[in-house]
Amino acid sequence: MRLAVITDIHGNYRALQAVLSDITGQNIARIVSLGDNVGYGPEPDEVVRTLVQHRITSVRGNHELALVNPAYHNQLNPPTRLSLDLTRGLLTQASLDWLAELKPTLQLTTGTDDETGHRCRFVHGCPPDSTTTYLLNPTVDRLQHIFASYPEAICFAGHTHTLDIYVTHPDAAVERLSLQIGRRNLARNSRYLIIPGSVGQPRDTISNRAKYAIWDQDLNSLEIRAIPYDVETTVRLINERGFPASNGLRLQW
Repeated sequence: MRLAVITDIHGNYRALQAVLSDITGQNIARIVSLGDNVGYGPEPDEVVRTLVQHRITSVRGNHELALVNPAYHNQLNPPTRLSLDLTRGLLTQASLDWLAELKPTLQLTTGTDDETGHRCRFVHGCPPDSTTTYLLNPTVDRLQHIFASYPEAICFAGHTHTLDIYVTHPDAAVERLSLQIGRRNLARNSRYLIIPGSVGQPRDTISNRAKYAIWDQDLNSLEIRAIPYDVETTVRLINERGFPASNGLRLQW
């Protein structure tokens, strides 16, 4: 089984289109989104309708949380609040209802649940179930605590828009590995926490291309793919629809 993991689309419909077009040729059995499907970008309803059309399962991101939780919305910085207020006005009621029903975690068993470890967890922020906690340069002690908080062999998280991979070995040693564009093998007797970049607003310092991951269960491999898309149209729509200019500038690097 080959599983595609997308995250942090942030209303960037052009980037999502490009990624889904690429996925079409990758023999993918299922696609999972790690949330923040909306916010920042100018075409949130198009994004949600596409996710529904393609039957893409999603967990809840903090931007979805902010749409339904006024207290959390008010904690965000002014440009983010403005982006979400504009986003709300661009969403149909059906899309708002779909976003409101998202759950904070998803657990899948993609094969026989044995010592090979095919159980997989998906969360937006930080496992086991945080929608809002960032994983930015965690200490070894924190990583050990995080890995001990959930049982799955593979966990995918988003939220930071970066490319990161953390591993805990059978001897309990924990380390951060380099995650680059391309394919790498995973050790079957280790556990991994993977942050696969961002589709709609990458912050990985590699390129502004839309990033997503493919996990191949049979080969136990991970591939990060970087896909070009129509950045210029996205930036133009950001400006035309009154979103903060910084939302567009973040895409032009």
